[in-house]
Amino acid sequence: MASPSAAKDLKQLMAWASPLRAGDALAGVAAPDAATRVRAQRELADTPLARFLSEPPVPYESDEVTRLILDTHDAGAFAPVSNLSVGEFRDFLLSYEADAAALSALAAGITPEMAAAVSKVMSNQDLILAASKIRVVTAFRDTLGLPGRLSVRIQPNHPTDDPRGIAASILDGLLYGCGDAVIGINPATDSVPAMETMLKLIDELVARYRIPTQSCVLAHVTTALEVMRRGAPVDLVFQSIAGTEAANRHFGISLALLGEAREAALSLKRGTVGDNVMYFETGQGSALSADAAHGVDMQTIEARAYAVARLFKPLLVNTVVGFIGPEYLADGKQIIRAGLEDHFCGKLLGVPMGCDICYTNHTNADQDDMDVLLTLLGVAGCNYIMGLPGAADVMLGYQSTSYHDAQYLRQTLGLRPAPEFEAWLEDMRVSSGNRLCEVQPSNLLMGEVK
Repeated sequence: MASPSAAKDLKQLMAWASPLRAGDALAGVAAPDAATRVRAQRELADTPLARFLSEPPVPYESDEVTRLILDTHDAGAFAPVSNLSVGEFRDFLLSYEADAAALSALAAGITPEMAAAVSKVMSNQDLILAASKIRVVTAFRDTLGLPGRLSVRIQPNHPTDDPRGIAASILDGLLYGCGDAVIGINPATDSVPAMETMLKLIDELVARYRIPTQSCVLAHVTTALEVMRRGAPVDLVFQSIAGTEAANRHFGISLALLGEAREAALSLKRGTVGDNVMYFETGQGSALSADAAHGVDMQTIEARAYAVARLFKPLLVNTVVGFIGPEYLADGKQIIRAGLEDHFCGKLLGVPMGCDICYTNHTNADQDDMDVLLTLLGVAGCNYIMGLPGAADVMLGYQSTSYHDAQYLRQTLGLRPAPEFEAWLEDMRVSSGNRLCEVQPSNLLMGEVK
């Protein structure tokens, strides 16, 4: 038996058990050496899951995310695993008995800290296997997350919000069979007029060609509330979220504000096959960069963000895994591990997880690293990925995945788009039998009038 790690409390034990990453070292919470990390992982494996209900890493009295986690915990759902240790829980997750139905029933009983803890004692292949069993299905104008499906967000950002440049990028993505997750634009200018212009552009395109997808302009939630008051065609409300009240305050949000935005979007009744109207983005290091991590390791704080997301029944959640930079995830290996952890933890908590498989140009990573994470997440059952022209975002200035990357993953793993969107692609002669046709942009118009 390994000697004790000498961690003073559960929060430190969790931090020391985390696989090495730059942000935890920067914050001074990482294990001082590899031997301490291994001892902490052994000690964490022997820790009862129930302990996490009595020792929250951020105080209940001062943090609304902690209150949300503990006040909404479902003791009945937790009961089947309540007597297990973290290590025994890992064994259960990898067992034949832990099938899709069992894991779905368990989700409401698992806290983010439990999910984070078990991920710390799992290998990469453990994270992939366990996540691959879990399906979280959501719907708005098409149905996302079904087995055998991989969806793609078209991300047609433009450095000056030029409607012609945005439209060209959208068309490019549609002709690659992308866009079933959402057509989502990050505006260069977060303003009511800019958001209204871009929403109307996408709405006209979706209506004209009867595309079974949804639109989103990724402006601040308060901007979305204002454009909804003004009658703009809002499908999904976007917001970046984090795992502590202080970090969310840094983003200019609260749980009450997110609830107000969800109710406003629901009142528009724009969905046709479902009413999941929220889109959230997260990322390891966001709370640390806001000086709002409370001494908690990055991955545990990230998992707590999924409890925020879960409350609002979103259509889409994705970890923008390498976007914050090498100060937090230093290289391709750390990005790959973080992406697998985030995807697993989100799915275990019942959240419809996607991933922006990405890195900044000053990180020690390259597109080969992204190909590896892309493939691993495809095997793990990721709900959706990003599709950018040439895999480069010319407005945000980072590297992600491209439209043809989605085709690679669909072909390699036999995955297909969302069923409603797949039928539309075939009707418009963009694809046939899950193979892209040799089409020209005019095929869309031909499909419209055939």
